[in-house]
Amino acid sequence: MPYITIEGGELSPSQKEDLIKQITEVSSKIMKIPSDFFMVTIKELPDNNIGIAGKTIDKVKAEYIKSNK
Repeated sequence: MPYITIEGGELSPSQKEDLIKQITEVSSKIMKIPSDFFMVTIKELPDNNIGIAGKTIDKVKAEYIKSNK
């Protein structure tokens, strides 16, 4: 039984549902294993506990949203 863990920032319930669905579908297709055998977990960390390029994710997200309006 394949077990997939995704670690990242905070997600909405609909984002989690979509992520689990799509990860399962793609993995099933690539591995040629029925999707019923896949287990997916999401481990969320607060956005201010994750950093990239010297900035916390909450700041990176805010900058992205501001520049893509």
